[in-house]
Order: sequence, then structure tokens, then C-alpha cells
Amino acid sequence: MEIANMIVRQLVNGLSLGSMYALIALGYTMVYGIVKLINFAHGDILMVGAYCGFFILTAWGTTPAALTAAFLFSMIVCALLAVVIERFAYRPLRNAPRLNSLITAIAVSLILQNGARVLPFIGPNPRQYPTPKNISFDIGAISVSNIQLIVIISSACLMIVLNYIISRTKIGKAMRAVAFDMHAASLMGISVNKVIAFTFGLGSVLAAAGGILYATAYPQVEPVMGTMPGLKAFVAAVLGGIGSVPGAMFGGYILGIAETFTKGFLSSRFADAISFGILIVILLVKPTGIMGSRIREKV
Repeated sequence: MEIANMIVRQLVNGLSLGSMYALIALGYTMVYGIVKLINFAHGDILMVGAYCGFFILTAWGTTPAALTAAFLFSMIVCALLAVVIERFAYRPLRNAPRLNSLITAIAVSLILQNGARVLPFIGPNPRQYPTPKNISFDIGAISVSNIQLIVIISSACLMIVLNYIISRTKIGKAMRAVAFDMHAASLMGISVNKVIAFTFGLGSVLAAAGGILYATAYPQVEPVMGTMPGLKAFVAAVLGGIGSVPGAMFGGYILGIAETFTKGFLSSRFADAISFGILIVILLVKPTGIMGSRIREKV
């Protein structure tokens, strides 16, 4: 009975962690699906979002209203930052070899990290993140904290909204058209540049929310805090099938559950190795990822 309770507890922990990975992975997979770019600066957008939330919560406290304001402020700042990065760093290299864009993404990541270090209101030292008071709710033999509920419910709501935007709205249809054939979409009157900029902004909105949720669950912020969550989210996107929105969600949850079960039943030292090992196994069996589809190229 004790083992069953522990399994359920680790499953809840895995859903909480996987929700954050899924949110961040969605940004990777949407950008790749449209411009075939691995935006390695995406994890640092998470860092910017976490710091935006940090300043709001430090000034206003951790009330529900302040938390809502932190989410909104963080999302707006990160969306604008992503649009600026896309316009001045990625758009000029859109027709260049992919290696050029990849190197530029790494450079943007380093600029954001080191830029945050030298800013006087951020600095290089870690800071304690303000979080709501931790309250546990007992559901049968399972104990769930209010922070876990905030993470899981907020992530689920954001993913539902994203799915609605992509499948039901005009801009979502334009995103799917550009992802399918950018040249044909432009001939049909779709503004490709605006759609791509919107995609970067939308992905960064999710990264901003993921940054606040991650810092709330692991209450510390620093300029390099986005590196490992960003890398894990990229693994989740590849695991689920890079370019597939449902795949990114599925991959995030798989990675989160695998990581928490490894920490709970083996050792935290093996968590990263198990996570990346799952990726290797999946890619050996199904190179396109779990929900990815093979693309035929004309020659």
C-alpha cells in the first residue's frame, strides 16, 4: 500500500514538472514547425519571464492579484523581446544555411544570460523567489500542494488556449498554412513575416508562464536558470516529435514523469541520464519522435 501511495505521489510530481516542460517545449516545436529553427535562446526567455515575475511579486506580494499581474507583465515583456529577436537576429538569416541560424540562436542565448548578469537590478547572484505559502491538500492518502495545483492547472489552461488559437482562429490557420508551405502561403496573401513574428511571440508567452511556474516550484532565480529547463524542454519536443504540438505536450509529460520516478525510486543523480537515455532510445526506434511524421523531400 505504501508503494502504491508513493507511486501516486511521484505521478503527481511528474505531472507538475512535465507541465512546465510541455509549456516550454511548445515554443521550440512551434518555431521549428514554421521556420525549421532550433531556438536555443528559448530557455533564456524563460529566465527573463521569471525575473519579470520576480520584480512584480517582490513589490506587490504573492496574492492572487499580484500573481496574475506577474503572469501578464512577464508574458508581454517576453513576447515583445521575442519579436525583437526574431526581427533583428533571425529574419535576416531566414534564407541562409541553417547552421548560421543555429549559431545565432546560441549567440542570442549567451547575450541574454550575460546581459542579465551585468544589469544592476539583476546581477550574477541567485535570488530567493517569492512564493505563496505552501498549503497541502490531502486527497485520500495523497498529499498535493497548492503550488503543484497552480502549476498543473495553469499549464493545462494555457495549453487549451494554445490549442484553440491554433485550430480555431484565423491567425492559427495562417500558422498552419505557413508551416505547411511558406511560399504558397505568401502567394495566397498571408503575411509570412507577421505570422512568424506572432509564432515567436506566442511561444515566448508560454515560456514566460513556464518561467514563473518553474521559479515558483523551485524558488530561486539566476541568469543561467533557463539553461537546463530549456534543454530538457528541447529534449521533450524532440521526444514527442519536433514540429508536433501534441507531441511536445506528450513529450513534456513523459520526461517529467520519468525524471520524478527516477528521483523517487533510484537516485536524483541518475535523473538527467535517464531523461536523455529515453530520448536516445526513442530516436533509435522512431527517429521522428513519438508523434512526429516523416517528411518527404523532393529531389
